[in-house]
Amino acid sequence: MRFTLPDPVLDLPEQERTPDTWMSHASARESVMMQVPGLGAFVRALLPVRLTGGYTITFGVWIAIDPAHLQGIHAIWMEPEYQDLRMAGWLANAVPPWGLLFAPVQTVVRDPDQTPYCDSSADPQLDRVLHEEWPHDLVLAADDRPVSGQSAHG
Repeated sequence: MRFTLPDPVLDLPEQERTPDTWMSHASARESVMMQVPGLGAFVRALLPVRLTGGYTITFGVWIAIDPAHLQGIHAIWMEPEYQDLRMAGWLANAVPPWGLLFAPVQTVVRDPDQTPYCDSSADPQLDRVLHEEWPHDLVLAADDRPVSGQSAHG
């Protein structure tokens, strides 16, 4: 499942069409980065959740980051240095069934052809989501939107 926008952007009257919003691509769906005036900077990440039965669901989420770091991240996104990218931020989407909006999260690049992965969190619940196995029915029943495959790096 891929979130089109960070939740705080959804609350804005004009959402990603807010004046002076910058996106890395032509639309929010394609973008891997965005900055919204007065709100902040966001970068896409993958949040894998292990499910019972040997399955995994991967959520394409947005991470709120310190806006001072956005230019540096943008500069290396398509460069060899990307594979060493580590980001610290806050989950900018409420992930069903846990919520977790604004939980702190650390990301790492596991595959240079994909967006960074959520790897760990100081939030005990998010850290459990990242490292424990969850009942298949609990997770898939929490949201009726279709599940898409993993997001492309860019």
